[in-house]
Amino acid sequence: MLLQDVIGQHKVKEILLSMLREQRVPHAIMLCGAEGTGKMPLALAFATLLCCENPQHDDACGQCPSCVKMRKLVHPDVHFAFPVIRKKPGRPVVSDDWIEPWRQMLTESPYFSLSQWMQRIEAGNAQPGIFVDESDEIYRKLSLKASQGDRKIMIIWQPEKMNAECANKLLKLLEEPPKGTVFLMVTEEPDMVLPTLVSRMQRINIPLLEESDLSQMLEKRYMLPPTDAADIAHRSEGSVLKALETIHTHEENNIFFDLFVSLMRLAYARQIKEMKAWSEQLAGMGREKQKRFLSYCQHMLRENFIYNFRQKDMNYLSVSEQQFAVRFAPFINERNVIGILTEIELAQRHIEQNANAKFVFFDFSLKMIVLLKQP
Repeated sequence: MLLQDVIGQHKVKEILLSMLREQRVPHAIMLCGAEGTGKMPLALAFATLLCCENPQHDDACGQCPSCVKMRKLVHPDVHFAFPVIRKKPGRPVVSDDWIEPWRQMLTESPYFSLSQWMQRIEAGNAQPGIFVDESDEIYRKLSLKASQGDRKIMIIWQPEKMNAECANKLLKLLEEPPKGTVFLMVTEEPDMVLPTLVSRMQRINIPLLEESDLSQMLEKRYMLPPTDAADIAHRSEGSVLKALETIHTHEENNIFFDLFVSLMRLAYARQIKEMKAWSEQLAGMGREKQKRFLSYCQHMLRENFIYNFRQKDMNYLSVSEQQFAVRFAPFINERNVIGILTEIELAQRHIEQNANAKFVFFDFSLKMIVLLKQP
């Protein structure tokens, strides 16, 4: 991963390059930002640059033996720590137990979430963490002499998942790191990291991605037409993961949109018989899909309420959703929006509790009759 491969984040790239050019790379950097903004790609790219044998003015060369090893994620002086699960109670657990799926995940795409990582290692209901055994492993790795160059790098993904014992044991290492050591910590919740650890690191905040950068990426990598790319980039709220999710769920969202529009029109017209048929159609879907539909309803309520303020930058609707909002948005106002959202949340809770889906959705649809026409 090179800096040129990281989507957007031009200001952050310049900060990192300035550190290296001015020879003031701190021993510990904490990259903080929301999911999908490119924290891990930046960490990988900066590690590649730090280890590069022939660095260029604004990036690593990408061709030296060190860069080749980094591309394969097998550089002997670059180590990883990340949340994992215990395979068996009472046994030591460290990140290297899961290093192969970790490399596969990063190779496929360095943009991923904790839930995607948990699915990759088939965690099920197990709680991920960075356990105390990891601190001993980090000590061991960093105590070794660098085999190439003069730097040793430890990339810690989601340090907020460290248990207290592990974090406390790393304090001394951060206070007196071995010569040439650089910690790169990648976090989405810096407030959950041990404060004494945070105080020993230089924090760099990673902003949401610019829509233009996301749109350009979607056009180049996914061959989307400029109009569609710009639309998805706007609705992705500065996150690569949300942009990719929008692409992958486009077909399902079209189904949900038709169901939502159908319900609102039937409720407004008080067509009870048709509403019953609508409820039976929803009941025929799986519970996970039913829950996703209700989440989509929440999204549509929020966006149509905001649409009334005529602030385009605050709206995240597709073209077809915007066309529907022109007439529908006035019916969603301060008098009924909370009531409708409350009913959606109630329906979600009932679905999660395995209530009869026909009753849940028919009851929900009947309440829409009253709420949509609330004076």
